[in-house]
Amino acid sequence: MTSAAEDRHPNVLRVVEAAAARGLRIEPRRFPDGTKTAADAARAIGVDVGQIVKSLVFGVDGQVVLAYVSGANQLDEHKLAAAAGGAKCERVDADTVRAATGFPIGGVPPFGHATHLPVFVDPDLLQYDEVWAAAGTWHDVFGIEPHKLVEASEGLVVELKRA
Repeated sequence: MTSAAEDRHPNVLRVVEAAAARGLRIEPRRFPDGTKTAADAARAIGVDVGQIVKSLVFGVDGQVVLAYVSGANQLDEHKLAAAAGGAKCERVDADTVRAATGFPIGGVPPFGHATHLPVFVDPDLLQYDEVWAAAGTWHDVFGIEPHKLVEASEGLVVELKRA
């Protein structure tokens, strides 16, 4: 794990700057072996898998939306579609994710995106004192208080968990 600013990926610097613009100070941590899955991230950080924020990008009736889901949960696509005021929810490809957010799949942070996107937040994340989100790459994450995550991402807290 490293955290030296001079070694940071440009994506991570963008996330740190986006956080600062929202009045937040975050300290990204790099895990060279990666944090591609929620389980990988939880193991690397030493936290419960539920504390991992999965940033999921979907299309709802053609509009790109973001869902921040607890690592312990699976997304119910019907619930996401309803929350976004649409009928059909579909996965989007990696190019769409990068175009909409400016980041690769697996590294999408909660803020600092290339475009303004509707954000929906799993309420299960709110039970923790701290949750961990991607900081722009597969290797970089940061801790944040869940209510600050919701506020900084302009997210709507809504039930998203598959039953």
